[in-house]
Amino acid sequence: MPSLGASEWTGRGKVRAREIAGGAEIAIDGITTQARYYKPLVYEFFRKDFPIRPKGGEFEVELIMEYVGEVPRLDLDNLAKALLDALKGHVFFDDSQIAKLLCERRAGERDRITVRAVRRGVLEGN
Repeated sequence: MPSLGASEWTGRGKVRAREIAGGAEIAIDGITTQARYYKPLVYEFFRKDFPIRPKGGEFEVELIMEYVGEVPRLDLDNLAKALLDALKGHVFFDDSQIAKLLCERRAGERDRITVRAVRRGVLEGN
């Protein structure tokens, strides 16, 4: 998903975010094997530093976990659930709005998790 119409990044700590066309993009530095760590981290970031209003409609979500060195022992399904729960009430009203979910783990330049949540049809002009 390209980041068309992206705003500047907000946040200076482990979590940063920006609004993109039809949604938001979130970047989290570092990886821990405890998926439950991410929910309060991201939730507090939205509450304190990035107050956006949830949107209706269906969403497409892309979650990319990048790592350096050995593959982390972190289940992507647990990570996705924790992060989607954290986005609920901020990016979208409920995770039942997610019509497409792509999760990927891959080697990268640094340990990082990126989540893009975009309303379905925004990029196609619908």
